[in-house]
Amino acid sequence: MSNTSQKHRNFISEPMGEKPVTELAGIGDVLGKRLEALGFDKAYTVLGQYLILKKDQELFEMWLKDTISANSKQSSDCYRCLTDWCHEFL
Repeated sequence: MSNTSQKHRNFISEPMGEKPVTELAGIGDVLGKRLEALGFDKAYTVLGQYLILKKDQELFEMWLKDTISANSKQSSDCYRCLTDWCHEFL
């Protein structure tokens, strides 16, 4: 896990609770505002979409790219963050 960001490590170190969507690795203020405008204001709502897509990396990353114009790195970072969180807490 040495090549993950501090934001990623912080996110997966504790339960999700009511964390805002911008706490997810790969999701900054701009993408966060785009997600919030679509009703994805909390990290758990993005987790819900991740689970609906059956934790499929290609589908989830494509959803982020198509929905909020995330780039490959941003969508990959977010996917990995949610995957690692699920391994810790689900």
